Amino acid sequence: MNLYTINTGYFKLDGGAMFGVVPKSIWNKINPADEKNLCSWALRCLLIEDGNRLILVDNGNGDKQDEKFFRHYYLHGDDSLDKSLAKYGFHRNDITDAFLTHLHFDHCGGAIVREGDKLVPTFKNATYWSNEDHWNWAVHPNAREKASFLKENILPIEESGQLKFVNVGKSTEDKLASTDFAKNISIRFANGHTDKMMLPQMQYKGKTIVYMADLLPSQGHIPLPYVMAYDMFPLTTLTEKQAFLEEAVAGDYILYFEHDPMYECCTLERTEKGIRPKEFFRLDEI
Repeated sequence: MNLYTINTGYFKLDGGAMFGVVPKSIWNKINPADEKNLCSWALRCLLIEDGNRLILVDNGNGDKQDEKFFRHYYLHGDDSLDKSLAKYGFHRNDITDAFLTHLHFDHCGGAIVREGDKLVPTFKNATYWSNEDHWNWAVHPNAREKASFLKENILPIEESGQLKFVNVGKSTEDKLASTDFAKNISIRFANGHTDKMMLPQMQYKGKTIVYMADLLPSQGHIPLPYVMAYDMFPLTTLTEKQAFLEEAVAGDYILYFEHDPMYECCTLERTEKGIRPKEFFRLDEI
């Protein structure tokens, strides 16, 4: 198995929304806001080369939205999905599996592209993976989350015939549900941010690596109270974070961050303030 960082650019979100109840005087030291109170966040995906499979975890915002959309989210930077794939000698048509942690626009917007007046899959040869619980949650959204589930990102996947669902595991009181996806890849399920978000967990070079998606969007969200206002069920997130961090520090896991603007990966350690980052590094340094 080989793992590759796929950077698709940066976008901006309100700092207060990203850090929830934490005061700006504190979170602004972690990710300083601009004059509009917006912070830059990465759109960092992951490519897994596993035998004959080329699995892309999430795919960023894409570029098919209108000018009004991008005035809100300020997509910036020189990275793109195609450029990042080409860096490692790959093309979008080489992708065999497009794995969607969840269906918010910044995680699946690159899954569909415009060809003339049609919306078609970006990855023509790939199976698109979600789970039935989350899919139903996304296509029948609640009023609070509706703006994150854009029909043009979601419905064309089903219409293409390329959509498949993974099985959802059973949760216990102290552990997130999980299920196997491939020989060295399992899926953890989390429900605080949105229903049945999927976190790939990989065994790689003798280490356990977890793609954190929006359970821990950045290293700044490791302290327990740092929960996004975007989360549907913040107390569930709090419980899930605490259980995961205890497991991760005990198992010396590597956390891979999708949205951290500076850091790709970190390990953890116990401190007098609680569990905190130990070492930061890039994926290619493992």
